Amino acid sequence: MVKHQKHPGIPWAKSLQTPEATQVALDTKKKMTRESWELCFHRAFNLLCPGCWCLNKTQLPALHSTDKQRFKWCQTAWGGEALGLGALLLTPGGSSLSSPPSLPPSEEEQQQQKRRLLPGPARLPGSLPVGAGSPAPPSAGPSSSSTAPGTAPGSARGTGGRGRGGGEGERRSPLSSQAVVSPVMSFRKVVRQSKFRHVFGQPVKNDQCYDDIRVSRVTWDSTFCAVNPKFVAVIIEASGGGAFMVLPLQKTGRIDKSYPTVCGHTGPVLDIDWCPHNDNIIASASEDCSIMVWQIPDSGLTLPLTEPVVVLEGHSKRVGIITWHPTARNVLLSAGCDNVVIVWNVGTTEELYRLDDIHPDLIYNVCWNRDGSLFCSTCKDKSMRIIDPRRGQVVAEKERAHDGARPMRAIFLADGKIFTTGFSRMSERQLALWDPENLEEPMALQELDSSNGALLPFYDPDTNVVYVCGKGDSSIRYFEITSEAPYIHFLNTFTSKDPQRGMGWMPKRGLDVNKCEIARFYKLHERKCEPIIMTVPRKSDLFQDDLYPDTAGPEAAMEAEEWVAGKTAAPILISLREAYVPTKQRDFKVNRRNLLQENRPAATPSAGLSATHPSAMSQSAATPAVNMSAASGDGGQIMEEVLREVASLRVLVVAQGERIARLEEQLSRIENGDV
Repeated sequence: MVKHQKHPGIPWAKSLQTPEATQVALDTKKKMTRESWELCFHRAFNLLCPGCWCLNKTQLPALHSTDKQRFKWCQTAWGGEALGLGALLLTPGGSSLSSPPSLPPSEEEQQQQKRRLLPGPARLPGSLPVGAGSPAPPSAGPSSSSTAPGTAPGSARGTGGRGRGGGEGERRSPLSSQAVVSPVMSFRKVVRQSKFRHVFGQPVKNDQCYDDIRVSRVTWDSTFCAVNPKFVAVIIEASGGGAFMVLPLQKTGRIDKSYPTVCGHTGPVLDIDWCPHNDNIIASASEDCSIMVWQIPDSGLTLPLTEPVVVLEGHSKRVGIITWHPTARNVLLSAGCDNVVIVWNVGTTEELYRLDDIHPDLIYNVCWNRDGSLFCSTCKDKSMRIIDPRRGQVVAEKERAHDGARPMRAIFLADGKIFTTGFSRMSERQLALWDPENLEEPMALQELDSSNGALLPFYDPDTNVVYVCGKGDSSIRYFEITSEAPYIHFLNTFTSKDPQRGMGWMPKRGLDVNKCEIARFYKLHERKCEPIIMTVPRKSDLFQDDLYPDTAGPEAAMEAEEWVAGKTAAPILISLREAYVPTKQRDFKVNRRNLLQENRPAATPSAGLSATHPSAMSQSAATPAVNMSAASGDGGQIMEEVLREVASLRVLVVAQGERIARLEEQLSRIENGDV
């Protein structure tokens, strides 16, 4: 007696022992949506039916009457003849199959198959009824393992009604030899194609890290690190004021405690940012309410730097955010705890714009868009704003972008959309994508976890990949942003054992294109800075154009005065192909031992070759050693031959020297015009 197998995950498959249970199952099925019904049907077909329907059907005459009744209830609950007669041939992965052509059954066989049909009142939506192309059940009786007459080899058998061959989306009717296309949805899992699916992160070796750096312990949600193709700057602990350390990229290893620092602030440094148009200029913001701009020598610091190039004072409270304009030269934006945003002209140390009535509470972050015409900001009042600084107006505003009370951040993407990170009401970390044209609802919203560290987003406009890392986390998650739903696609996670206190981000023009490096982070530990390289695995050694499109270069698109006058310009792009260095090809060398000459008598030069021919010279050079061992008794004769050869070569050299002298004399006469 075959026992009925239950499916624990489907409500109506838990107990099909009574007709009342069957009716409950049918009522439940009606209440479900089509999508959830198809999913449950798919799971049940592969788990419950192989042990219940098909096995019982093939052994139906030999089963107990209780099993026959149970079989009828199962057929009723699961969709009648659509399931019971094998109209759907699904593989474990969910693909519908068809069998190859076969001879049509005889008329007698068709009558026998029709008599074996058990009608079912319920049918799966989208399936075909009996007589409209539905395949017949497997043959009954002890010979159930063999193929029924007229049934294709890939049809449903006692192995669960699963087919084994044929193309996709078809099934064959035993009543006719015509292939019928099944309208049932395929459950095949589709994997989204992306060239960044296999991006992996790898930390560098210990000798390539920056060790013994005392990273700042200030409680401020800043990155504490800034990187450009020349230097890496880290905010450090300092007594008697604020300081940060600037190191050349190649100065790795242990950093001496007496290494010079930039120490002009009287309060702790909260934020630093390199100028995108000059790799030697860096700006710093501090608790002393001032902003200072510094110029770093190309070789790095040899003495402590205490005198800034420019000092900007205009905030009444500590300044926690600074960011350079992406396209205009010498334009710097600052935001302080006095809820004021100021746009500066660093070249003239004057305030270009002062926005003091837009943010009612503490400003969390500020980010320019691609061309610098707008910037977005997040505030402690849970609002996200898009602001035009030249007009001093809020272009768009979204209240309660994230319901949580913890800090949130927003960045502009290359296409103008906004990517935000924040917290939900239940303190779960979230990611969201917004369309500035419609801020009513987010285009996409994802919840990550329930950690309490603020998420820091880093965006690569060339690849549309967003990297998200949280302060206090030990992982970096990265997502690809596309124009198709669900818009935010998770790629992978880089995980290490130590938590991060800050993070630096290398611009695209500072990456190693020879190693297919698409991003490089500088992870701050408690006393160390560790570079982490993100790489796309590629087999080819050639320059990868799809990974490295033209990117923003160090040249400014306009001056500060032009931007104030209303001009807007996109960044000036450069190609990274010039940074590609082809791998050195080793010289092809062949080192063969001449095994034949060891036992072969000496060969005399060919009469057709002159004594000065290279082949004759190589033979004469190799012959004496062989002849000396082969004919040691004729030493005098061999010596005479060698001397004659040397004499003939000397004569040839003298003759060629005289000829060269004559040609040079003739050339000089021609140049002097004597000929």
